[in-house]
Amino acid sequence: MKEIRAYVQPHKLSQITMALMEIPGFPGMSIVDCEGFGRERTEHVQDYKPFLARKRLEIFAPDELVDIIFETIMRTARSGHHGDGKVYIIDAHEGGRISSGERDKDLG
Repeated sequence: MKEIRAYVQPHKLSQITMALMEIPGFPGMSIVDCEGFGRERTEHVQDYKPFLARKRLEIFAPDELVDIIFETIMRTARSGHHGDGKVYIIDAHEGGRISSGERDKDLG
């Protein structure tokens, strides 16, 4: 199991969500509002804040779905402009379902 964590432009969220929901067996996701900045820098301006609004997608998926989810986000979120976002794949060693008490290394 892996976590796919993506930081994307807010205006792309609906399009990304629709594309992900077309994947058979898509496990669902959580969305978090966040702000941040990358390598780009701007001249210092009084009261300038470098933080830009982003949406963070958190998806825990079985190994067999990771590549298709990753590629779907990369393709759908891309506008071709600087600042489209980032996608990471992170190992998730174990999970648990609170409602049932189920604990499993492959819990999706």
